[in-house]
Amino acid sequence: MNSSNTLCPAGQGFNRPFSRIYAEREALRHPRAGQILDAFPSSRVVIIDHYKDVFNRSHQSFYLQKHSQALILAVKKGTLIYPGAPFCQDFGNSNFYYTSNIMNCVYDCEYCYLQGMYPSGNLVVFLNLTDTFEEVLKLLEHHPVYLCVSYDTDLLALEGITGFVRDWIIFAKEHPDLKLEIRTKSTAFSRIADLAPCKNVILAWTLSPAAAARYEHNTPSPALRLQSALSALHAGWPVRLCFDPLLLLPDAAAMYREFVEEVFSVLPGDKILDLGVGPFRISAEYLKRIRKSRPDCAILSYPFETAGGVASYDRAGMRALTDYVCGLAAKHMDADKIYRYEEDE
Repeated sequence: MNSSNTLCPAGQGFNRPFSRIYAEREALRHPRAGQILDAFPSSRVVIIDHYKDVFNRSHQSFYLQKHSQALILAVKKGTLIYPGAPFCQDFGNSNFYYTSNIMNCVYDCEYCYLQGMYPSGNLVVFLNLTDTFEEVLKLLEHHPVYLCVSYDTDLLALEGITGFVRDWIIFAKEHPDLKLEIRTKSTAFSRIADLAPCKNVILAWTLSPAAAARYEHNTPSPALRLQSALSALHAGWPVRLCFDPLLLLPDAAAMYREFVEEVFSVLPGDKILDLGVGPFRISAEYLKRIRKSRPDCAILSYPFETAGGVASYDRAGMRALTDYVCGLAAKHMDADKIYRYEEDE
C-alpha cells in the first residue's frame, strides 16, 4: 500500500513520521502487519509486549510527537464497540455506537480533543479488525446499528496504510441493517473510488472556512476537500457535510457567509444526504490539559464557559452562531436535512 501522501511532513529538526514503528509481538503475527511494515522499509521496528508500554508513558509531549509521529501496531482486547458519545450527533439514528480501530490522527488541529484525551501524540493501529466485525454482528442480532468508525482518527486519510475503510465498506454491504459513517478531512476518496457505492455507508466531510482551517495543520485545504466530496457525490455515494466545530473567530458572520456560499457553489445542496452543524465544545478537563501543552494557541485562550463539565462559547453566542449558519445552509438545502448539535444531546 502506498503511504506517500497520507503522512504529515516532518518538521525541521524532526525525524520523518513513522520512522519508528513499535509492534506488539502478537500484532506481528497478523497478516496486515507485514503489509504495513513493507510500506516503511527504512523505518526502525521495535518489538514491544503491549502498546500501552509506549503510548501511556508519562512525561510525553503530544504536541512535539505530532511533528514526528511513531506508529504502534497492536491488537485490541476487551470492548471494541461503545455507545455513541454525548459530544457526537446521532443524525436521528437510534442504536448509535462508535468504534476506534485507530487511536490518534495524522492531522494536527489545534482545537482537537484528542490531545487532551490521549497521553501520546503517536498513532496506534489495532490490526484485529475482524474482532470488531464480530462484535457488530452480535449487536445486529438484536437491532439495526448506526456505527461511526472515524471519530478518534481520520480513517480515510490512513487508507493507504491500513486499508480499513475498504474492509468496512465490504462488510457493510453484506449487512444492510448496519449503517456506517466514515468522517474525514482528507482528499483520499480516490483510494476507494473503484468500489461501487454502498447505500448504508455515509462518507462525511468536515469542512471549515479558510480562516478556521489555518488551525487545522497538515489537512488538505477546504477547496480540495470539497472536490473530494464532489467526486464521491458524482460516483453515487451518500455524502454528509459537517460544519463542526464552528469557531467564533473575528468577523465570524462574514466568514461563515462566504464559506457557505463557497460550499454550495461546488456541491449541489439537493444531492447532499444531510448536514451536521455544531459549535466548538470540549471536555473542560481536556481543555485544561491542552492549554498546558499549547499555551500559545489563540483559539483555545478564549474565555469559554463551563457547564456540566463541558467548555464552550457562552450559550447565547453559541446559539446565535449555530442559528446563523443553519439559516445560511437552509437557503441551499432542505432545512429538515440540517442537524444541529444541542447542548442537551
